Amino acid sequence: MRRPTAPHLLSLALLCTTGAACAGAQDDATGFTEGSSLTLLNRMLFEQLDYQKGSSFRAASGVRGQTQAQEAAYGLMLNYQSGYTRGLVGVGLDAHAYGAVNLGTEADSARATPRYVAKDGQDIPDRFGRAGGALKLRVSSTELKLGEMRTKNPIFSSSDTRLLPETNRGWQITSSDIANVTLQAGRFTRWADRNARSNGGQLLANYSGVNGDAFSFLGGAWNTPIPNLSVSSYYGRYEDHWNTWYLGSFYKLPLADQRSLSFNLNVYRSADTGKARAGDIATTTWSLLGSYAFGPHKLGLGYQKVNGDNPFDYVNRGSIWLDNAMQLSDFNGAHEASWQLQYHLDLGSLLTPGLSAGVAYTRGSGVDNRRLNSVYANYLGYTGSGGKHWERDLIVRYTVQQGSAKGLSLQLRYGVHRTNKAQGEANIDQIRLQAEMPVAIFK
Repeated sequence: MRRPTAPHLLSLALLCTTGAACAGAQDDATGFTEGSSLTLLNRMLFEQLDYQKGSSFRAASGVRGQTQAQEAAYGLMLNYQSGYTRGLVGVGLDAHAYGAVNLGTEADSARATPRYVAKDGQDIPDRFGRAGGALKLRVSSTELKLGEMRTKNPIFSSSDTRLLPETNRGWQITSSDIANVTLQAGRFTRWADRNARSNGGQLLANYSGVNGDAFSFLGGAWNTPIPNLSVSSYYGRYEDHWNTWYLGSFYKLPLADQRSLSFNLNVYRSADTGKARAGDIATTTWSLLGSYAFGPHKLGLGYQKVNGDNPFDYVNRGSIWLDNAMQLSDFNGAHEASWQLQYHLDLGSLLTPGLSAGVAYTRGSGVDNRRLNSVYANYLGYTGSGGKHWERDLIVRYTVQQGSAKGLSLQLRYGVHRTNKAQGEANIDQIRLQAEMPVAIFK
């Protein structure tokens, strides 16, 4: 497949200008300054991981055999989005500045790879941060961004599930000029993890640990003529490592009396390419989640399967849209089959608006690590067959709906993961507290 380039894709958007009927978002441009917004998101996190049944971790200080990890930090995320200049080609700028303060996290209690705070050798710094920006150009409803940014799609998605978001450096083009269709393409060559102290790190795969020079993707989503049915498909290439094809679909069937059925399908196919720096790869991984909603209740049942001798692997922390990718485990081991039962309750009508709760139980089995290729075997250190594990997750969330504190959210997560030796991961009890407060400085 020929790799798309930014100039080539932008020229396709420019073809739209030859037709009088090609009205788009650029027609409503209000100006660079007039359409600007500046927001600040405050986030505070505390997490405690208690390792159980002989599991332990190596601390950031180098001490081995630790059994309780604690991290606490406060993050600030300042995001600026300009409007677009008027005219055929609109010009704009997106910029961000992320900063974090360590709230007492010690090097002896943080893991060697901390989950929230940064690491400087064997020390945990008192503060860290980074900043970046992206130039954006728009023709009709097609936008090209160049620089440091966050991405969102099933095969290259920036995670925002920890203290600070991860970002990527490269280009991305997004077009909604075709009715009910959103198209995307991009190429990224550098990365900043969620606790990175600076931008510009090499791309990294999560389960092989291999660095890469570039990740390219092309795909899109379609809201079909069938009501409540959407389909998406993407192709991605981790240069000299593997290609990934993705197919996803979501369908919701409304029923009487505030009831509905919904189905979510995700399928990934990965195969090694080029120099195959992650070794031989041939995996097909899929998940299907069916949900039944009735009043404030929602009950879901999911199944997930990995067909292949290696785990399902991905670049960027958020590039896994499988339904059984949970809080403590992705349930993506070689040959693994897993199922999930979940229940969510909107407590807004029963107790107070903005309050919700959920619980999920996921169980995986059939993990076979005997045929991992050498790259995965050396990085993960997993061996044996008959791997199995389970995870139980509880979440309670409250968001203030009105008043001076509107938007303030409080969240409690409690998770338990239990595994056998052949599966390879750790036995952990998790408690996580999170508070967020968004502030609109201007818009």
